[in-house]
Amino acid sequence: MIRPHHRIARFGHDEDGTTLVEMAIVLPIFLLIFLALIDFGRLGADHAMAQKAMERASRIAAVRPPACPGVPTTNLRGGSPSLLPFGTMCDAAADLCAPVGRITCPGDARNATAAEIWGLIGPILPPDATIANLSFTYDQDEALGFLGGPYVPVVTVELEGVTFRFVTPLAALATLAGAGNSTLPMTLPMPRMSVSLPGEDLALGENG
Repeated sequence: MIRPHHRIARFGHDEDGTTLVEMAIVLPIFLLIFLALIDFGRLGADHAMAQKAMERASRIAAVRPPACPGVPTTNLRGGSPSLLPFGTMCDAAADLCAPVGRITCPGDARNATAAEIWGLIGPILPPDATIANLSFTYDQDEALGFLGGPYVPVVTVELEGVTFRFVTPLAALATLAGAGNSTLPMTLPMPRMSVSLPGEDLALGENG
């Protein structure tokens, strides 16, 4: 007969099941790290693709008709008293060409240029992105045009308001790993990104 104190001693040295306990402790931490690497890798890839999409969008916008209403097609004479002839660079005298300033508008599928750009870049942006997340800006630059010639602004395409969504339950895994009631978000706002290029002729791809 095994005496009680011997049984207690044997129980204290029995290691059956310790591997299972250790795995239960380590597994949530391992899964948290592994799945976080996957999701943050997706975040990096989405950011890189969005930046490349903006580069492509600005290149197209620079050689297409304006995506915003009100962008002029010609540099008209401004209020300068100078009688410099047509063909003179706009920066040759103050207010030689009529001031236009900055014109900005959101992406609109009813505009042919915005629709063309969205059709090309939409598939590589995060699923929640829409054409309304794009904005187009046309800034006057007197060094780019001449009096009576085509209006050539600096064209900027910007992406903002896009949200990245995590696909793995990081908050639940963090809680299992001992982080208490984790409040890790399931979404993350992506940073605003934009690309600017000097316009060409804002026509159909012809060199200005």
